[in-house]
Amino acid sequence: MFHLSLPQGDRMREIARRVQRAFRERFGVAPIHLIRAPGRVNLIGDHTDYSGGLVMPLALEHAIWIALRPRADHRVVLHSLDFAETAELNLTEPQTQGKGWQEYFKGVAWVLREAGWPLSGWEGVFAGDVPRGAGLSSSAALEMACIRAFAEASGVPWEPQVAAKLAQRAENEWVGMNCGIMDQLISGCGVAGHALFIDCRSFETVPVPLPEGTKVLVLDTRTRRGLVDSAYNERRASCEEVARRLGHSLLRDVRFEELESQTESLGSQLVKRARHVLTENQRVRQAVEAMCSNNPDELGRLMQDSHASLRDDFEVSSPALDAMVACALAAPGCFGARMTGAGFGGSAVALIDAGIEARFTEAVGSSYCAVTGVDPEIMTCAPTDGVNRLTRLTEQSVYADI
Repeated sequence: MFHLSLPQGDRMREIARRVQRAFRERFGVAPIHLIRAPGRVNLIGDHTDYSGGLVMPLALEHAIWIALRPRADHRVVLHSLDFAETAELNLTEPQTQGKGWQEYFKGVAWVLREAGWPLSGWEGVFAGDVPRGAGLSSSAALEMACIRAFAEASGVPWEPQVAAKLAQRAENEWVGMNCGIMDQLISGCGVAGHALFIDCRSFETVPVPLPEGTKVLVLDTRTRRGLVDSAYNERRASCEEVARRLGHSLLRDVRFEELESQTESLGSQLVKRARHVLTENQRVRQAVEAMCSNNPDELGRLMQDSHASLRDDFEVSSPALDAMVACALAAPGCFGARMTGAGFGGSAVALIDAGIEARFTEAVGSSYCAVTGVDPEIMTCAPTDGVNRLTRLTEQSVYADI
C-alpha cells in the first residue's frame, strides 16, 4: 500500500526531541540551540531561477534539524543520525573535496571563510525528514541549517538572503551543482501559510496566499536521480548559450520575437529550451494573479501547462512523473498537477480541493501503484516559515522560536 506521511506536528516534535537526546548522549551536555531549515516544493516556475527568472515555491514542514552548542576552539564536529556518520573540520586548515552529505557541510564552511566570516567551532547532531532525491531540496535545507549554525556559534547576525547566496555558491563551486537561488532562498525566507513569489534577479519576495479551500500535496514517485551527474547542468548551459547568442546576460531578458527570429540559427533544441523558460516566467505571473483572485481552476490550468512545457520543451520529466501527474489529474478534486523540482525523477505537486483530500489520496495511491508497480508517498503541505532558531529546549517545549 502507498505511504502517507505522519501528521507533521507529531513528526516535527519527534525529530526535534530525537536530535536533542542524541546530542546529550554523544556530548554529555544539553545543546544550546536548535536550528530548523525547511525543504521546499515549487508550485510553479521550474528551471527559471538560474536564468534570473520567476518562481513560486513554498517552505515545507519537512526540514533538517541541528542541535548544537558552540566550542571554544576552531573544530566543528557534526554527527548525522540519518547516515550514522560524523564529519569533523578544523576551520584553520584547508579542506579537500570528496562525496556524500559531508560536502554540503564542508562547502558551507569553505564559502563562509571565503566571505570573511569570523568562524568559531561548534558541535552538533542533525537529522531530517526531507526525502532525499525527491526534488524537495534536502541539500539546500542542510546548507541553510549549517549556515545558521555557524552564525549562532560565531555571533554573526542572521540575514537569510545573504545566507541563501552563500549556500548557492557553496553548491555551485564546491559541490559542483549549478543550481539557481530558489531552493536556498525559500528555505531562508519562507512565510507560513503562503507560497512565495520570488524574482530570482532582484531577490524580491512576495508572500502569496493559496486559493481558499485548497491544499497542496507532494506526490513522491519514489524514483530518484543524482543531479550533479544528470542533464541538469547541460540544461543550464543551454539557457546561457541562448542568452549569449542573442546578446543578453540572462535568458529572462530575451523577447519571444527575438527567439522566433533566430530559430534557424539556434536550432530546434535550443529554441525549445528557451521557449520553456520564457513561457514559464509568464505562467508564474499569471499564477500570482490567479491566487490573489482566489481562482484555483486557473492556477490548476497553469500547473498543467507548466508540466507539458517541462516535459516537451525542456525535456526533464520522466515516465514515472508523467504517470503520477496523469493519476493526479484523473483523481477527484484535483485542480492541477505537475512535476516539481529539477525533474528526471522525484516528485510531482498537486493542487486539490481540501474537502476531499482522503478520496484524492486513495485514488492517486491506488492508480499509480497499478500503473507502475511502485507505492508512492503522498505528503500534505502546510507552508511554513523559513530557517529559524529555537532555544530554551525541553522535552515539553521545542518551539520557543526566537
